[in-house]
Amino acid sequence: QVQLVESGGGLVQAGGSLRLSCAASGGTIGRYAMGWFRQAPGKEREFVAAISWYGDRTPYTDAVKGRFTISRDNAKEAVYLQMNKVKPEDTAVYYCAAGYGLGPNPEKKEYDYWGQGTQVTVSS
Repeated sequence: QVQLVESGGGLVQAGGSLRLSCAASGGTIGRYAMGWFRQAPGKEREFVAAISWYGDRTPYTDAVKGRFTISRDNAKEAVYLQMNKVKPEDTAVYYCAAGYGLGPNPEKKEYDYWGQGTQVTVSS
């Protein structure tokens, strides 16, 4: 069973940058598509970005295209989300997820394992 732990969240001013990390243990993520999701207060958890096994496919939700970049390092069992030019509407708890045998999928129900989340707060 894969355990996922997110880190790197915090308070940042609008226009700034943050880099989220997701460390995996208990199994290799090499055969997993990895995704980042977020959940703002009072809203449903939503897709942010995903990455294929080899990192060659990286879909994003329209709201973050051109600002966020997802990447992975399978040797380090880690996935990252570089967040640039952040906006107040990016404020949410960000979750890392792993889906075995998937392509990079925006559907949260397709993912097998989830982390506990890391809070990102963007001040205006």
